[in-house]
Amino acid sequence: MSEPAGKQEFDVEALRRQVSEIQSRSETGQEEPPAQLNDFAQQIAEQFRDTNTTPSMLIGKFRLLEGMVVVLISLLANYLSEIRDPESFVIQFIAAVFAAGLMILSLQIADAYQIPSLRMPQRMVIRVVICWSLGWGAVWLLNWLLLSYKPNLHTFTWWVFGTAAMIAVRYLMAIAIRHWARNGIMERRAVIVGGGKPAKDLVRALEAQPENDIRICGIFDDRGNARSPDLVAGYPKLGTFGELVTFARLARIDMLIIALPASAEQRILQLLKKLWVLPVDIRLAAHAHQLRFRPRAYSHVGAVPMLDIFDKPLRDWDSVSKRAFDIFFSSLALLLCWPIMIGCAIAVKATSKGPVLFIQKRHGFNNEIINVLKFRSMYTEQSDPTAKKAVTKNDPRVTQVGRFLRKSSLDELPQLFNVLRGELSLVGPRPHAVQAQTGDRKYVDVVESYFARHRVKPGVTGWAQINGLRGELDSDEKIKARIAFDLDYIENWSLWLDLKILFLTPIRLLNTENAY
Repeated sequence: MSEPAGKQEFDVEALRRQVSEIQSRSETGQEEPPAQLNDFAQQIAEQFRDTNTTPSMLIGKFRLLEGMVVVLISLLANYLSEIRDPESFVIQFIAAVFAAGLMILSLQIADAYQIPSLRMPQRMVIRVVICWSLGWGAVWLLNWLLLSYKPNLHTFTWWVFGTAAMIAVRYLMAIAIRHWARNGIMERRAVIVGGGKPAKDLVRALEAQPENDIRICGIFDDRGNARSPDLVAGYPKLGTFGELVTFARLARIDMLIIALPASAEQRILQLLKKLWVLPVDIRLAAHAHQLRFRPRAYSHVGAVPMLDIFDKPLRDWDSVSKRAFDIFFSSLALLLCWPIMIGCAIAVKATSKGPVLFIQKRHGFNNEIINVLKFRSMYTEQSDPTAKKAVTKNDPRVTQVGRFLRKSSLDELPQLFNVLRGELSLVGPRPHAVQAQTGDRKYVDVVESYFARHRVKPGVTGWAQINGLRGELDSDEKIKARIAFDLDYIENWSLWLDLKILFLTPIRLLNTENAY
């Protein structure tokens, strides 16, 4: 069958290969100074500094809430039935958790966890009751078959109270969603990249979606007013593509939507070369192009198709699980290591003048500047907060105690407090000092994709460190190799990988070849 007139096949795989080349490339680049925003763009960026809640995070929390309500109602009904022995309590708790899980799964299959469904609870009442009854009925049936329990007052009290609670929770949630939508708390913030008619068509298409959760924060385009006016479909043009990076660093942006024709492949690739270092989703709008995509090549915002170019790493619940991982293991490490930390502090204070802790400004998530803690390992008057001059073997600036602390990496232990404060993760790309360099060149001048490592929080230990790239970075090859490992970690992150790195770190610390 022939293609319809004007229809073209978009080679998604070719674009993805070129994008992968951008990610893996380790060219020598020249650092561009950050572009200054105009006053209006700066003001808009400040409006979006606060963290928002994406719909997927909200829905996940709501699932947990409904499950907790089911369990609490069950335990309350059990208490009212005056069957209060410990064995009954444990059995009922397990049964309630099972019923809650089955109910949530059924509601998911019934599309009851979509934002439109949550906004209009009256349309979901029957589905909610049926799904809750499935969970409740399955538990009752298992009790009857396995434990010979017969229905009692508690069984029916649980169903009645559970039904009422589920309906009430749904109506309260609908009120909350409408409130959050009005106040900008629940949204995905997007910037349109490219102006003119393509941007106007995209804005109109997004606004036409009945349940659109996209908040357009502005438009950026390099072209002059003749081809790209200052106001597009009611949204202001805030600056150029170069200024977009600065804007996205300041504001909490979730998505960049490129509104350029797919035929402008080279221009898109040049854009991606600048933008992929940002911790955001990057999409190519396909609504205005009669493109024939291959399966799974694109996603949708409502009915508007988007070609997925880059995904934000550690998004939504991945970030929650990683944060929980960090809090648990850093707290455990502090409980185990506090005697060692006190010993290190006493040794530092007793052998040289100055403070116990050394505070250094380093790059954190999204290029934010953070204050990283370490035990002081240098003489105070010779310390180098900028790290322009790397520590070398037998460096006279390092104290005797400091030499031991650095070789054993015990000087890094105070960074556990940075983890608890949320500035670092336990595992991630190691944070470098803001002015760190190899020879007379900054790292970004050696590796063009350097800032892409800041798409996630830096870590106390990392994938590069357990692969032999610990300590001094005294050559271009070492910094390129470290960045390659950092980017590989970001692209392939999982909690299992974090556990593996955490487990291997003490073993790999035995290799002190490059630790001075």
